[in-house]
Amino acid sequence: MFLVVDRISIARSAAGLAEFAGRLHEVCNQIDGQDQGNNDAYLRWFILDEGCRGTGTGKRLLNEAMAFSDAQGFSTVQLWTFSGLNAARRLYESFGFTLTKEWQGDQWGMMMTEQQFSRVGAG
Repeated sequence: MFLVVDRISIARSAAGLAEFAGRLHEVCNQIDGQDQGNNDAYLRWFILDEGCRGTGTGKRLLNEAMAFSDAQGFSTVQLWTFSGLNAARRLYESFGFTLTKEWQGDQWGMMMTEQQFSRVGAG
C-alpha cells in the first residue's frame, strides 16, 4: 500500500516531531509519556523502512517500547494509524493493543479510515 501525503500532512507531522524532540531529555519520553499530562503514553512515529519488513525489526522495537512503558508504569499506551496496514495491526494486537476507535479523516492528505489502538499497562 502506498500512501500519498500532502504538504499539510507532512508539515503537521514535522511540527509534532519537532515539538517532541524538545522533550526527549525527559526519561518518560523514550515513548511519549508527557504529551497529555496524564499517565498515558503515546507510541508515535513507529515507521520502518520497507526493507525492514519481515526481519523482526518492528517486533523487537515494539517489544522494547512496551517493556519501557511497563517499567514506567503507564496506565495505557495509545497509537493512531489507519486501516489497511494489516501486518502492522497484527503486530500491535500481538502486544495487547485493541482497536478502540475508528473514524473517517484526512490527516494523511486523503480521506481514509483512521484508527486508535490502546493497550492497558502491565502495572
